[in-house]
Amino acid sequence: MASWGHVNPAVSLAMVILGKLKIWKFPFYVIAQFLGAFAGAAAVFGLYYDAFMDFTSGILSVTGINATGHIFASYPGRHLSVLGGFIDQVVGTGMLVLCILAIIDGGNIGAPKGVEPLAIGLIIMAIGVSMGLNCGYPLNPARDLGPRLFTAVAGWGMEVFSTADNWWWIPVAGPMVGGVVAAVIYYLFIELHHPHEDEEDEEDDDSSLKDKYEMITMS
Repeated sequence: MASWGHVNPAVSLAMVILGKLKIWKFPFYVIAQFLGAFAGAAAVFGLYYDAFMDFTSGILSVTGINATGHIFASYPGRHLSVLGGFIDQVVGTGMLVLCILAIIDGGNIGAPKGVEPLAIGLIIMAIGVSMGLNCGYPLNPARDLGPRLFTAVAGWGMEVFSTADNWWWIPVAGPMVGGVVAAVIYYLFIELHHPHEDEEDEEDDDSSLKDKYEMITMS
Protein backbone atom coordinates (compact mmCIF):
# COMPACT_ATOMS: atom_id res chain seq x y z
CA MET A 1 0.00 0.00 0.00
CA ALA A 2 1.14 3.55 -0.66
CA SER A 3 2.50 5.45 2.30
CA TRP A 4 0.33 8.51 1.55
CA GLY A 5 3.34 10.59 2.60
CA HIS A 6 2.20 10.92 6.20
CA VAL A 7 4.47 13.17 8.24
CA ASN A 8 2.99 12.36 11.64
CA PRO A 9 4.31 9.51 13.86
CA ALA A 10 0.82 9.08 15.33
CA VAL A 11 -0.57 8.42 11.84
CA SER A 12 2.34 6.09 11.05
CA LEU A 13 1.69 4.11 14.25
CA ALA A 14 -1.99 3.80 13.38
CA MET A 15 -1.00 2.48 9.94
CA VAL A 16 1.29 -0.10 11.55
CA ILE A 17 -1.49 -1.30 13.85
CA LEU A 18 -3.88 -1.67 10.90
CA GLY A 19 -1.28 -3.48 8.80
CA LYS A 20 -1.03 -0.69 6.24
CA LEU A 21 2.62 0.05 7.05
CA LYS A 22 5.27 -2.57 7.71
CA ILE A 23 6.57 -2.31 11.25
CA TRP A 24 10.23 -2.32 10.19
CA LYS A 25 9.59 0.87 8.23
CA PHE A 26 8.11 2.68 11.22
CA PRO A 27 11.40 3.82 12.83
CA PHE A 28 12.62 5.20 9.49
CA TYR A 29 9.40 7.14 9.03
CA VAL A 30 9.64 8.59 12.53
CA ILE A 31 13.30 9.58 12.14
CA ALA A 32 12.54 11.28 8.83
CA GLN A 33 9.54 13.06 10.34
CA PHE A 34 11.56 14.40 13.27
CA LEU A 35 14.46 15.46 11.05
CA GLY A 36 12.06 17.24 8.71
CA ALA A 37 10.45 19.15 11.57
CA PHE A 38 13.85 20.03 13.04
CA ALA A 39 15.07 21.29 9.66
CA GLY A 40 11.87 23.29 9.19
CA ALA A 41 12.37 25.02 12.54
CA ALA A 42 15.98 25.80 11.64
CA ALA A 43 14.84 27.30 8.34
CA VAL A 44 12.28 29.53 10.06
CA PHE A 45 14.83 30.69 12.61
CA GLY A 46 17.37 31.48 9.91
CA LEU A 47 14.84 33.32 7.76
CA TYR A 48 13.60 35.49 10.62
CA TYR A 49 16.83 35.70 12.61
CA ASP A 50 17.03 39.49 12.41
CA ALA A 51 13.42 39.81 13.52
CA PHE A 52 14.06 37.51 16.50
CA MET A 53 17.09 39.53 17.55
CA ASP A 54 15.23 42.81 17.17
CA PHE A 55 12.20 41.67 19.17
CA THR A 56 14.09 39.89 21.95
CA SER A 57 17.28 41.99 22.08
CA GLY A 58 19.13 38.72 21.75
CA ILE A 59 17.54 37.14 24.84
CA LEU A 60 15.59 34.08 23.71
CA SER A 61 13.02 32.90 26.25
CA VAL A 62 9.96 30.74 26.63
CA THR A 63 8.10 32.89 29.15
CA GLY A 64 7.69 36.61 29.68
CA ILE A 65 6.54 39.47 27.45
CA ASN A 66 9.25 38.76 24.86
CA ALA A 67 8.72 35.00 24.81
CA THR A 68 9.27 33.41 21.40
CA GLY A 69 9.52 29.69 22.16
CA HIS A 70 5.84 29.19 21.39
CA ILE A 71 6.53 30.07 17.75
CA PHE A 72 8.20 26.69 17.34
CA ALA A 73 6.48 24.32 19.78
CA SER A 74 3.29 24.11 21.80
CA TYR A 75 2.86 25.37 25.35
CA PRO A 76 -0.31 25.10 27.45
CA GLY A 77 -2.68 27.94 28.24
CA ARG A 78 -2.69 29.11 31.84
CA HIS A 79 -6.02 27.38 32.43
CA LEU A 80 -4.86 23.95 31.20
CA SER A 81 -3.89 21.12 33.55
CA VAL A 82 -1.55 18.28 32.63
CA LEU A 83 -4.44 15.81 32.51
CA GLY A 84 -6.55 18.24 30.50
CA GLY A 85 -3.72 18.69 28.03
CA PHE A 86 -3.21 14.96 27.66
CA ILE A 87 -6.91 14.38 27.01
CA ASP A 88 -6.92 17.29 24.55
CA GLN A 89 -4.18 15.67 22.51
CA VAL A 90 -5.63 12.16 22.63
CA VAL A 91 -9.04 13.39 21.45
CA GLY A 92 -7.72 15.83 18.85
CA THR A 93 -5.26 13.40 17.30
CA GLY A 94 -7.77 10.57 17.49
CA MET A 95 -10.26 12.63 15.49
CA LEU A 96 -7.59 13.47 12.93
CA VAL A 97 -6.47 9.85 12.49
CA LEU A 98 -10.07 8.59 12.25
CA CYS A 99 -10.79 11.06 9.46
CA ILE A 100 -7.56 10.20 7.62
CA LEU A 101 -8.32 6.48 7.82
CA ALA A 102 -11.83 7.05 6.46
CA ILE A 103 -10.49 9.12 3.57
CA ILE A 104 -7.83 6.66 2.44
CA ASP A 105 -9.78 3.46 3.07
CA GLY A 106 -10.55 1.81 -0.27
CA GLY A 107 -13.63 0.23 1.26
CA ASN A 108 -15.24 3.63 1.74
CA ILE A 109 -16.49 6.14 -0.79
CA GLY A 110 -13.97 8.60 0.67
CA ALA A 111 -12.90 11.85 -0.93
CA PRO A 112 -12.65 12.15 -4.74
CA LYS A 113 -9.33 10.92 -6.09
CA GLY A 114 -6.69 13.64 -5.91
CA VAL A 115 -8.62 15.66 -3.33
CA GLU A 116 -7.43 13.64 -0.32
CA PRO A 117 -4.67 16.10 0.70
CA LEU A 118 -7.10 19.02 0.55
CA ALA A 119 -9.66 17.10 2.62
CA ILE A 120 -7.05 16.25 5.27
CA GLY A 121 -5.88 19.86 5.32
CA LEU A 122 -9.44 21.06 5.90
CA ILE A 123 -9.82 18.52 8.72
CA ILE A 124 -6.68 19.83 10.41
CA MET A 125 -7.98 23.39 10.05
CA ALA A 126 -11.34 22.40 11.55
CA ILE A 127 -9.65 20.71 14.52
CA GLY A 128 -7.40 23.74 14.99
CA VAL A 129 -10.28 26.21 14.91
CA SER A 130 -12.36 24.17 17.35
CA MET A 131 -9.65 22.79 19.67
CA GLY A 132 -6.70 25.15 19.37
CA LEU A 133 -7.37 27.27 22.46
CA ASN A 134 -5.87 24.87 25.00
CA CYS A 135 -2.38 24.42 23.61
CA GLY A 136 -2.35 25.20 19.89
CA TYR A 137 -3.33 21.70 18.69
CA PRO A 138 0.12 20.14 18.05
CA LEU A 139 -1.43 16.72 17.15
CA ASN A 140 1.97 15.56 15.89
CA PRO A 141 4.91 14.43 18.06
CA ALA A 142 7.44 15.23 15.33
CA ARG A 143 6.00 18.67 14.63
CA ASP A 144 6.32 19.54 18.33
CA LEU A 145 9.41 17.73 19.63
CA GLY A 146 11.57 18.36 16.55
CA PRO A 147 11.30 22.17 16.74
CA ARG A 148 11.49 22.01 20.54
CA LEU A 149 14.85 20.24 20.28
CA PHE A 150 15.98 22.88 17.83
CA THR A 151 15.06 25.71 20.19
CA ALA A 152 16.90 23.93 23.01
CA VAL A 153 20.18 24.04 21.06
CA ALA A 154 19.56 27.37 19.30
CA GLY A 155 19.53 29.55 22.39
CA TRP A 156 16.32 28.96 24.33
CA GLY A 157 17.98 26.32 26.49
CA MET A 158 16.43 23.56 28.60
CA GLU A 159 13.61 25.89 29.60
CA VAL A 160 11.75 24.54 26.58
CA PHE A 161 11.44 21.21 28.42
CA SER A 162 10.97 22.35 32.02
CA THR A 163 8.34 25.05 31.42
CA ALA A 164 4.77 24.38 32.59
CA ASP A 165 5.63 21.39 34.78
CA ASN A 166 7.62 19.61 32.07
CA TRP A 167 4.84 20.01 29.53
CA TRP A 168 6.97 18.77 26.61
CA TRP A 169 5.94 15.10 26.87
CA ILE A 170 2.21 15.80 26.55
CA PRO A 171 2.26 16.66 22.80
CA VAL A 172 4.48 13.62 22.26
CA ALA A 173 2.66 10.89 24.22
CA GLY A 174 -0.88 12.24 23.81
CA PRO A 175 -0.97 12.06 20.00
CA MET A 176 0.59 8.59 19.97
CA VAL A 177 -2.10 7.30 22.33
CA GLY A 178 -4.74 9.08 20.25
CA GLY A 179 -3.46 7.40 17.10
CA VAL A 180 -3.62 3.95 18.70
CA VAL A 181 -7.13 4.53 20.05
CA ALA A 182 -8.32 5.78 16.66
CA ALA A 183 -6.83 2.78 14.86
CA VAL A 184 -8.54 0.33 17.21
CA ILE A 185 -11.90 2.14 16.97
CA TYR A 186 -11.71 2.31 13.19
CA TYR A 187 -10.85 -1.36 12.88
CA LEU A 188 -13.55 -2.58 15.27
CA PHE A 189 -16.39 -0.40 14.02
CA ILE A 190 -15.58 0.07 10.32
CA GLU A 191 -12.77 -1.91 8.71
CA LEU A 192 -13.72 -5.18 10.37
CA HIS A 193 -17.13 -4.96 8.70
CA HIS A 194 -15.90 -4.42 5.16
CA PRO A 195 -16.90 -7.32 2.88
CA HIS A 196 -13.98 -9.64 2.20
CA GLU A 197 -12.96 -10.69 -1.28
CA ASP A 198 -14.52 -14.14 -0.85
CA GLU A 199 -17.80 -12.57 0.24
CA GLU A 200 -17.72 -10.19 -2.71
CA ASP A 201 -17.11 -13.11 -5.09
CA GLU A 202 -20.04 -15.01 -3.57
CA GLU A 203 -22.26 -11.95 -3.93
CA ASP A 204 -21.22 -11.60 -7.57
CA ASP A 205 -21.94 -15.31 -8.18
CA ASP A 206 -25.33 -15.05 -6.49
CA SER A 207 -26.16 -11.97 -8.52
CA SER A 208 -25.10 -13.70 -11.73
CA LEU A 209 -27.20 -16.80 -10.93
CA LYS A 210 -30.17 -14.60 -10.10
CA ASP A 211 -29.86 -12.78 -13.41
CA LYS A 212 -29.68 -16.06 -15.31
CA TYR A 213 -32.72 -17.39 -13.45
CA GLU A 214 -34.69 -14.26 -14.25
CA MET A 215 -33.73 -14.53 -17.93
CA ILE A 216 -34.85 -18.18 -18.05
CA THR A 217 -38.18 -17.48 -16.37
CA MET A 218 -38.85 -14.52 -18.65
CA SER A 219 -38.16 -16.62 -21.73
